[in-house]
Amino acid sequence: MSADRIYERRWALILLEQVLARLGEEYQVAGNSALFEQLKQMLGDEPDRPSQAKIAQELRMNENAVKQAFHRLRRRYRLLLREEIAQTVAVPSDVEDELRHFITILQT
Repeated sequence: MSADRIYERRWALILLEQVLARLGEEYQVAGNSALFEQLKQMLGDEPDRPSQAKIAQELRMNENAVKQAFHRLRRRYRLLLREEIAQTVAVPSDVEDELRHFITILQT
C-alpha cells in the first residue's frame, strides 16, 4: 500500500472507532450498555459473531426484539457516520461523494 492509501485507511478506521464510541455513549446514557455490547458484535462480518438468537437468550429478550434493536443500532450508526463525515467536508453536497470514497477505502 502507498503512504496515501495507508493514511486514508487509518483515517477511515479512526472515524469508525469515533462513531462506535459515540453510539456506545448514547446507549450508556440510555442505560442500555449491555445491549450495545452485544449488538456491536453483529456489525462486522466476523465468522464468530453471535447470532441474534444467542443474544436474545443472553439478554432474556425475544429474537424479534433483538432484530429490531439491531436495526435501530445500524440506522443510528449510519446517521452518526454521515455526521462525522459531514464535519470533514467543506460543502454539505460533498458528503455523498466522501461516503462513497470512505466505503472504497474500507473495501480495499
